[in-house]
Amino acid sequence: MLKAVLFDMDGVIVDTEPLHHKAYFGMFDAMNIDVTESHYQTFTGQSTINVCRHLCEHFSLQQQPEELVQTKRNIFKDLFVNDSSLKLLDGVLDLIQDYYSNDLTLVLASSASMQTIESVFNRFDLNKYFKGKLSGADLKASKPHPEIFIKASEIAGYDKQNCIVIEDSTNGIKAAKSAGIYCVGFKSPHSKNQDYSKANLVISSFDEIAYPRAKKLLTV
Repeated sequence: MLKAVLFDMDGVIVDTEPLHHKAYFGMFDAMNIDVTESHYQTFTGQSTINVCRHLCEHFSLQQQPEELVQTKRNIFKDLFVNDSSLKLLDGVLDLIQDYYSNDLTLVLASSASMQTIESVFNRFDLNKYFKGKLSGADLKASKPHPEIFIKASEIAGYDKQNCIVIEDSTNGIKAAKSAGIYCVGFKSPHSKNQDYSKANLVISSFDEIAYPRAKKLLTV
């Protein structure tokens, strides 16, 4: 029986990807490194610190990963305040309210920093719907490691068999599957070249998993 829903954030709840894209490429320019678009897309679902560790190793940078992280975050913070393109994805607020009104426990499990998570949740008044928020940036391992979803189910207070994950990235779907949790793959228009083959269910609209259908997902 479905008791809890574990939400990713970027590409599922809010479209911060264009802002992250601008911030990352601003950081790449600041560090004078040439990262292709296809290389960048492999970072989807990973924490910023892990991406920056990879970049330092790949490009043999003298800077520490933490310096890259801070540069990227400073650019992102400015964009978050000044870029008007940030918005919730179509239909996700209705879905969150639908689940909440039907007594499902909601937990956020995102690779974003907690600072970014809090900024999004405060801007769009989402805190009242969620029991907890978990940042992958604060965990020992990043997606596709299952740690974040294992901990998210613990925060929800239910067995993994009573939870579902909503994810839009290859790494997030792999993490959910490795955690042994039913995974809904959301084909977000903002997440390109992701692999949804390991998801239990693939959707392109949140209407497809409104509560009447969602409650049946774990019984079939």
